[in-house]
Amino acid sequence: MSLLATEILTPRYELAWYPWAVQYFFMIAISYSALLMTLPGMVFGRERFMPLARLALLVAVTCTLVGPVALLADLHQPARFWHFYANPAPWSWMSIGAFLLPPYVVLMILYAYFSWRPALMEKGHNNQGWDATLARWLCLGSWQTPRLAVVVTGLLVSVLALGIMVYTGAEISIIKARPLWNTPWLPVMFVLTGLIAAAGLVMLLNRLMAGGNHDVNRQGLKVILVSIVASAVVAAIWLFQGLTGFSPSVQAALESVRYNPDWAAIAAWALGAGALLFLSTLMLLRAPAWQRWAWLVGLMAIHMGWAFRWMVLMEVQTVAKNTAGYYNLVVEAGSYGLMGIIGTFGLWLAVLLIIDILVPWRDTKHANGTTH
Repeated sequence: MSLLATEILTPRYELAWYPWAVQYFFMIAISYSALLMTLPGMVFGRERFMPLARLALLVAVTCTLVGPVALLADLHQPARFWHFYANPAPWSWMSIGAFLLPPYVVLMILYAYFSWRPALMEKGHNNQGWDATLARWLCLGSWQTPRLAVVVTGLLVSVLALGIMVYTGAEISIIKARPLWNTPWLPVMFVLTGLIAAAGLVMLLNRLMAGGNHDVNRQGLKVILVSIVASAVVAAIWLFQGLTGFSPSVQAALESVRYNPDWAAIAAWALGAGALLFLSTLMLLRAPAWQRWAWLVGLMAIHMGWAFRWMVLMEVQTVAKNTAGYYNLVVEAGSYGLMGIIGTFGLWLAVLLIIDILVPWRDTKHANGTTH
């Protein structure tokens, strides 16, 4: 009897998701989360939520415009996006998302347009110069903006936002080949961390562009507090399912990174960052005099939202699917690496500044003419 050794070679596959995908998932999560934060003020007319709604709408629109750009870049060949429409696949979450995203973008723009139009009309009538001329042109006449237009577009884009929430989480969580992705809790965590990041960005812009409104800080901190507590509960349930074997997929996920020091460091970061954000938020809510530092909590919240997506989309891909061990993740300096990340944030900043110059978003009025 002879003993033979059979060598099995497994190919090293390229990354399925690049940093562009992290940017898209980050931007689109902030987009729909900030949209939800506009509803109490813009749609339901709650006076005390209007300062928050103005900033949240600015955040929602800018991230909505920039997010799809990052998505196109992640397609490797951006010009092939039309394949989604020429060859629809209703069984694919990615295909479903391709049909949800364009109307979502259009309705978001219409929602912002109807919300900002009364202020644009006033700017066009009371001022001179090229920006006032542009404001008059954007108003498309002197007709009064119906209050119903704001309400209807706001509610319709919110319905599509629910679809965006589901598809962005489902297209990753259905992948059984990677246990770290294959959990129904992943879409929930995407939404919760999106709310955390959106509230953080609103508080940061509140400090930089709106004079540090106290109500905005307090309301943003409450969003972060509720979301971070809910995230902790979800993470605890996920861990319990893995440790008890209740979910074989979660159990396999924990086993796949059990002895890896890098993943131990990631777990320590997640626990430490979450605890720090929770304690900081709670402290500022209990000590209103310190809320002038809310923008620092906002930066931590933005960091958590982005880093969670980096961990899920990029670090998980370092766990080998077909063999034992791990791959090294090297972020290159080119457009598919560091420059792509910086470029996306730079594009968002450019869009933000353009809107800030052209649109009097701070003077948003209800369509019935009531100023807030």
